Amino acid sequence: MNFLTEEQALWQETVARVMEKEVTREYVRQCDVDRQYPYEAYEKIARMGWLRLLIPEEQGGDGGTIFDYALMCEGLARYGFDFATAFMVSTFTAMNIVKYGTPEQRKKYLAPFMKGEIRFSISISEPSAGSDAANTKTRAEADGEHWTIRGQKLWCSGAAAKNAVIAMLVRTDKEAKKHRGLSVLLVPNDTPGLDIRKLPTMARRATGTTEIFLDDAKVPAGNVLGAPGTGWEIITDHLELERIAVAAAYVGNAQQAVTDALRYAHERIQFDKSIFEFQVLRHMLADMQTSVDAARLLVYRAADMATRGEVCSREVSMAKLFASETLQTVTRNGMQILGGHSMLPEADMERYFREGMQSTIGGGTSQIQRTIIAKSLRL
Repeated sequence: MNFLTEEQALWQETVARVMEKEVTREYVRQCDVDRQYPYEAYEKIARMGWLRLLIPEEQGGDGGTIFDYALMCEGLARYGFDFATAFMVSTFTAMNIVKYGTPEQRKKYLAPFMKGEIRFSISISEPSAGSDAANTKTRAEADGEHWTIRGQKLWCSGAAAKNAVIAMLVRTDKEAKKHRGLSVLLVPNDTPGLDIRKLPTMARRATGTTEIFLDDAKVPAGNVLGAPGTGWEIITDHLELERIAVAAAYVGNAQQAVTDALRYAHERIQFDKSIFEFQVLRHMLADMQTSVDAARLLVYRAADMATRGEVCSREVSMAKLFASETLQTVTRNGMQILGGHSMLPEADMERYFREGMQSTIGGGTSQIQRTIIAKSLRL
């Protein structure tokens, strides 16, 4: 059964061809090894107009669907989830401006974003606010024409990249209840009083994840996204699109891990035959491909429901949960199949494995996804 229209299938093939022929596996690998943001590829993708995909036509974009976006995320992550992160984070954060931004904010930020001149990062977590994001302590106080921000943010992907604007969750009313009094501010990463440090993490080496210290950083009063105090609603809505995007990317990376392991199993000769001929490995590969196909179906269902505007928080969490754990499992098995060769960067599997270990944490842990799913099962 083919769930894609002819146009969607062509789009899927286009993304795959660009990744294979124009971006290349070697480029993605080198960005990871060097811990370098993929600026060259980002500019190339921007020139091709892919950053316009989700932006509505009336705001200068292509007016594509969330399903189209999921297909792009799946393809961009082919050679590594981290590479796709550079594009996904910018795009799903830009959609916050589309949905909640003022006309002035849309005019200021969307056109440069679509041209690749600026990019976006999202900043939610803090040392004491991870899964419990509403526990945000970073404070922003109205100060005449500005908001003055003090505090510390953590795990902000892509925040250290050139010309990045950070959509930052902050507390603007210390007297309000936990989920109230939160707001989202648009904070350029060259704002005085901002100290951004790229962290030497096991995964997310190229796009990078950061720690941010804010010491009386000031942004204009007009940089608040939506109304003050609506930050929790904005972030909750944001996370649904983010989880569809990352789940699709997990599937794309997981499929390549299976493909690489399968190719190696056919080529590697031991005991006078390819190791694929050993039933224990054939069954392992069969289970790996089955899991990837199942994850893809869950992602496509969630993306289709979101495209139709249907309530789908449960389906999104199911897709994120299963796709992330599938990436983790198939890359671990891929390491086993490739053996000692898997430890080398040029085999790529160790990169897939490292990113698989991160996948069940970022964007909401597996435990959080199970909690969301369980809540939906109440009578």
